[in-house]
Amino acid sequence: MRKIIECVPNISEGRDELIINACAEAVRSVESVTLLDVDPGKSTNRTVFTFVGDPDSVVEAAFQFAKTAYELIDMSKHSGAHPRMGAVDVVPFVPVAGVTTEDCVECSKRFGKRVGEELGVPVYLYEEASVNPERKSLSQIRAGEYEGIKDRIFKKEWKPDFGPQEFNAKSGATVTGARFFLIAYNVNILGTKEQAHKIALNIREQGRGSEEPGRLKAIKAIGWYVDEYNMAQVSINLDNYKITPPHVVFEECVKDAKELNLAAAGSELVGLIPLEAMLMAAEYYIERENLFILDEKQKITLVVDRLGLNSVSTFVPEKRIIEYMIRENNTEPLASLTVRDFVELVGARTSAPGGGSVSALIAALGSALGAMMGWMSYGNKKFEHLDKDMRRLIPPLHDNMKKLIPMIDADTNAFNDYMSAMKLPKATSTEKKIREEKMQDGIKKAINVPLTVMRISDLCWDSMIELAKLGNINSASDLAVGAKSLETGIWGAYQNVKINMPQIKDEQFRSAVLKEGEEILIRAENSCIEVVKLLGER
Repeated sequence: MRKIIECVPNISEGRDELIINACAEAVRSVESVTLLDVDPGKSTNRTVFTFVGDPDSVVEAAFQFAKTAYELIDMSKHSGAHPRMGAVDVVPFVPVAGVTTEDCVECSKRFGKRVGEELGVPVYLYEEASVNPERKSLSQIRAGEYEGIKDRIFKKEWKPDFGPQEFNAKSGATVTGARFFLIAYNVNILGTKEQAHKIALNIREQGRGSEEPGRLKAIKAIGWYVDEYNMAQVSINLDNYKITPPHVVFEECVKDAKELNLAAAGSELVGLIPLEAMLMAAEYYIERENLFILDEKQKITLVVDRLGLNSVSTFVPEKRIIEYMIRENNTEPLASLTVRDFVELVGARTSAPGGGSVSALIAALGSALGAMMGWMSYGNKKFEHLDKDMRRLIPPLHDNMKKLIPMIDADTNAFNDYMSAMKLPKATSTEKKIREEKMQDGIKKAINVPLTVMRISDLCWDSMIELAKLGNINSASDLAVGAKSLETGIWGAYQNVKINMPQIKDEQFRSAVLKEGEEILIRAENSCIEVVKLLGER
């Protein structure tokens, strides 16, 4: 999975467009980072920026952004309605996909260290990045705001985590850390503000107070009335969608609305949402309604319908789901080629793509043909008696097909680390040792890619064999080709495992991988024979 981190820095400037645009350009100048949103506020004299990218790129973008803001903003002349303590006030890093909160903590520390050392601005860590209970929340650190820094920064307990322990009159101080992704979400209620707020009190974690807490964890909520929509809303902040996801909030609001004889009329997403949160909702409704949906686009369509996300404005997945907004066409350049272009590229005078990528493709096609026979046996009146079996047999083939496709590019990229290691210096014995260790790590990684192709492909055989027994016999040739393709893909991947083994010095690794590979290879040969035999007997 691609690693994606969101950064949401706030600067103490919301009126000067030249400064705001300069900060935005600083973000755009960093490759592999996407600026998603710029939200200035004149009364608060503050602007919130949102951008995403891989960990290294996001840290670089945050640093260049901060450097620009420090150069252009003078805190000694700043005033605004929002609490603040620095030109770059707060820089949170948020996990989106393929990363953990710990990864974001590391990003915040790298950012803070660079700002402190290279730009000379005091930096404090907060939330998950802070280990000091007296300096953990933003409100604790920002108490007294910019004006209060000069009176306390020299105290022992207020020594910055990074940067000088001195008052920087122009830039103030910056707070950075990691927090979970916050989803802003409203549920529409055809009632009054007071009725919507009653529901909000029921569901929010705080509830009506310590004596009467609400039902849902990691939730903040209030009720309000929106004249523009001519209805009330339960306005909710989901502090951690993995604890309480949007669909759970929606269903609880619907339940409470019914008890008050009110109608819930869909919902509204404010800002962006991670793909995972949408897919969690899809799986909930699929299970609750006993649906059979595997296609991701169909899952998103289901969630949009069940949550009523089109009720206020049109929900466009490409503009509201983070992963879709930053999807790059070249993340799988080989898999994205036309069939003709891929074949011609394989046949060209280049070393890649080669047998490894071709093996991954053949294995993916084998799994796809197995899934195809399943679909030809599902939802057809003549084969209705097989629906339950097909619901069980198709998903593993579909899922493994999707996992094998990225391996087409992964195999071609497998030697990157090894080639980089070869370029390391080797003048001293220490340098030679480091270089050798990195080369060994690189070649192991290169071996693990085709081994992964074998492992994924191996998971398809149970479904293939059962389909040979049960599936629509009119697709017998498709399944037979699929089984042979799967076996061939496994065989080809194993050749790529073996060819790199002579360079491995770790005998335990060599022995374990070869043993596992041979077992998968034998199982593939026998399973393919069994599939063809079963089809022939029918």
